[in-house]
Amino acid sequence: MSPLVLALLVGAGLFGIGLYGALSQTNLVMIMMGIELMLGGALVNLVAFWRYLHPDVYSGQVFVLVVMTAMAVEMAVGFAVGIARFRARGSVEMEEAVDLKG
Repeated sequence: MSPLVLALLVGAGLFGIGLYGALSQTNLVMIMMGIELMLGGALVNLVAFWRYLHPDVYSGQVFVLVVMTAMAVEMAVGFAVGIARFRARGSVEMEEAVDLKG
């Protein structure tokens, strides 16, 4: 099995597990973990394709670092919303967050 196919299978597996986790959970923390797995799987696929198509160019790896920084910011903001929600209501279940609608 070629390294590209192996990396694509790992990326697809991560994305699938993350999609299941994000859609099947009602807890905000678990949903955010699923989204992070989905982004991680997409990044694995991005790096695999970039390495396969342009093995000598490193700009794809820089792009991955930028996306990983955005993922960290997204997690920090999500956890801040979760902590504020927990302090205000005592729960981070998304089914109870109907009052967040604008």
